[in-house]
Amino acid sequence: MSGVPASAAGGSSRASRTGPLGAAGAAHGPAERTTPGGAVERDAEDREATEHGATERGTAHRGATEGGASVRGGKIAAAAVNQASVWNVANLLTMLRLLLVPAFVALMLGNGGYDPAWRSFAWASFAIAMITDLFDGHLARTYNLVTDFGKIADPIADKAIMGAALICLSALGDLPWWVTAVILGRELGITVLRFVVIRYGVIPASRGGKLKTLTQGIAVGMYVLALTGPLATLRFWVMAAAVVLTVVTGLDYVKQAIVLRRRGIAERRAALKETEA
Repeated sequence: MSGVPASAAGGSSRASRTGPLGAAGAAHGPAERTTPGGAVERDAEDREATEHGATERGTAHRGATEGGASVRGGKIAAAAVNQASVWNVANLLTMLRLLLVPAFVALMLGNGGYDPAWRSFAWASFAIAMITDLFDGHLARTYNLVTDFGKIADPIADKAIMGAALICLSALGDLPWWVTAVILGRELGITVLRFVVIRYGVIPASRGGKLKTLTQGIAVGMYVLALTGPLATLRFWVMAAAVVLTVVTGLDYVKQAIVLRRRGIAERRAALKETEA
């Protein structure tokens, strides 16, 4: 009796059912259904969309959290690698080799220096030092454990154990002093030469140098042991080969140093001319 048309009444009824959210859905969503259950269907779709969005946001949040954790973990791991502790495996092996030097000397000179049993113990300590020398540098480079301490201590430990063995052998009369002088003079000379030309570049270790080190270790080890007969003769020839390799590789290092220095000077002059031009 109010005179309101049925269509208008229906429209008011629908508006009252959908409310503001229904209006927003009509503005942003698909066209409104005209079925009696349209509002219920829209509510179900909205609920599903809301749940799906919440799931995606939750997944994204977890991914971001896990991603952030992995990034932070990676940074921490990288920092740990870049800041390698002095007390790493490679440096511990180097320290062990340094500690073996006085132990080797004590065993080598024990009981007058000619006791086969004491010499055997001395050989064992020398062998351990040589073996650790093969591993500490490799471990440091492979696992990024290079430290300033290792750079300084490693070459000192190498020369200390070899020098101690040569001096003890010469002092006991088992090895001529000139052999000790040649080997130690070469090692110290090449070390000084490396520092002199380091401004122009680094002299790489050659295969001959590695063979020289191996031959020296075997020869000195054979002299440390109280060998007799054919083995005593064999160790003479092994030491002779070590001396030859020591001299030849030393001359090769000198040649490389001269070439490296000349090249570095030429490159500096060329760069200076380009700057002036």
